[in-house]
Amino acid sequence: MCGIFGYIGKKRRVGDLIEGLKRLEYRGYDSSGCCYIVRNNTIKLIKRVGKIENLEKELPEDKTSLFSSHTRWATHGIPSELNAHPHYDCKKTIFVVHNGIIENYRTLKEALKRKGHRFISDTDSEILPHLIEEEQKHNHTTLEEAVISALRKVKGTYGLSIISKNEPKKLVAARNSSPLLIGIGENEYFVASDASAVLEYTKKVVYLNDKEIAVLTPRGVSFTNLERAKLKKRSQLVEWDLADAQKGGYPHFMLKEIFEQPEAIEDGLRGRLLVEEGKVKLGGLEPIKERLRSIKRLIISGMGTALLAAQVGEYMIEEYAGIPVEVENASEFRYRKPIIDNQTAFLVISQSGETADTLAALHEAKEKGALTLGIINVVGSTIAREIDAGVYNHAGPEIGVASTKAFTSQLSILTLLTLLLGRSRQLSLTMGKRIAQELTRLPQLAREVLKDASIIEKLAKKYKQYDDFLFLGRKYNLPIAYEGALKLKEISYIHAEGYGAGEMKHGPIALIDENFPCVIIAPQDSVYEKTVNNIQQLKARKAKIIALTTKGNAELARMVDDVIYIPKTLEMLTPILSVIPLQLFAYYMGTMRGHDVDKPRNLAKSVTVE
Repeated sequence: MCGIFGYIGKKRRVGDLIEGLKRLEYRGYDSSGCCYIVRNNTIKLIKRVGKIENLEKELPEDKTSLFSSHTRWATHGIPSELNAHPHYDCKKTIFVVHNGIIENYRTLKEALKRKGHRFISDTDSEILPHLIEEEQKHNHTTLEEAVISALRKVKGTYGLSIISKNEPKKLVAARNSSPLLIGIGENEYFVASDASAVLEYTKKVVYLNDKEIAVLTPRGVSFTNLERAKLKKRSQLVEWDLADAQKGGYPHFMLKEIFEQPEAIEDGLRGRLLVEEGKVKLGGLEPIKERLRSIKRLIISGMGTALLAAQVGEYMIEEYAGIPVEVENASEFRYRKPIIDNQTAFLVISQSGETADTLAALHEAKEKGALTLGIINVVGSTIAREIDAGVYNHAGPEIGVASTKAFTSQLSILTLLTLLLGRSRQLSLTMGKRIAQELTRLPQLAREVLKDASIIEKLAKKYKQYDDFLFLGRKYNLPIAYEGALKLKEISYIHAEGYGAGEMKHGPIALIDENFPCVIIAPQDSVYEKTVNNIQQLKARKAKIIALTTKGNAELARMVDDVIYIPKTLEMLTPILSVIPLQLFAYYMGTMRGHDVDKPRNLAKSVTVE
């Protein structure tokens, strides 16, 4: 979950290069650090606790041709300057920044201590420069040879940028289950955890695969692996621009991305809907469409907000495609003994395409012979490369840690998948056309919801002093209750719980009084009357109630304290609209309580460790 940015080439100001690291701050902001080469092959090292701005103001006006930097999300050891990266060896010759977890670090550390190595941090990462030092001490090898030998002893995950003052015209990068790419500029090269860091300099990138090594020099890049086989790798062009990853006049990325949702939905649907035929065309699934037609069971897996999108997808696909669907938490999937055969499809959902638990679940499903599919936003990501077939969101970069536009985009793609699977089975032309036509209306309906942002802001002002919330929903909007609670927790640090409205009287209602507001999602759908009954039960306990319902429904305004309205649409599509006010509510609650909503404490955007 940490961010890595490195550079080799023409001399650039250190203060300018730190901008690349700042674009990765969403990956971690417990501490940060950088090292860079100056005259006489001296390496300067600066580390600071907290956000990158604390590091940035300490940087001198130096220029450098070799630079390596890191922003940390702590796993082993508290946030401190000693635990911040880069880490170095006994002689302060080799400097390493690391994203990932070294699982056997204790064993390696004890062995290195017996050989006289001294450690100063609490991290697992610090063993890496010492391992490399040990290899060079005994084998007199090049930096890359020592890195390969050291990594062959390591168990775990890593994205690495490594420099040495003994080889000042070289940067070595390595990857195993932690995202890393190489940016190809003009007579200069970059290493980064994410393409957003290199877009100021180049859109041409090469993605490293697991157990691959890149050696960057001012003259070019070469690739090898842990078996020392020389590799030829092709570059790709990043499809979005630097401006897409900037705030564009909004005070926060989160608000910008909430308001980008109509366009994100449009981009996900563009060219894929065949409205008159009531069908869709998903190019990424064309190579496996016959096998997809024969599947008897679908498992959908993800983590966090992606898992909640999967739960909405379960309702859609079972109702309209008639395929049994199971939703699995990716972090638990491989610790079971899942029953999978060649008529099972396994669909993973991940914005980044790098989520460690989701990737591990994917590997388990592949091992058991499932047809593997993906809904991913980042082109060229690890999951995108490892699935049998998939669909890209095309939602553009999502920088805010709390997912917003990626979620509604995922729901849109799941609707397309439902149409694809349904029309190849029992779904009628009439119903297929109706769903397709309503999908074309969705971006405009989302814009209508966003026009009421000021109403949501006033609601947040009214409720900002409360420290507990209950979110309730049924059927398609049960996952949205979970998502509304999750967003409020992430952004405002308010205790919030999501529950099925029918489950409320089996325990949670014990919490309810006038100081425990409830947000209940109650569009006029097939379960509306049952949800109204739940509202009456809450009223009897003196709960303050915010209801989210369909425009034109005057009934609830007489029952509850506050009402949020969304436009009428098909029941299966209401989650895409009902979640937007809840995202805005969480955003305004967080900002009014004085929090940095783009960088909530203890969280990072791309979870690349277990």
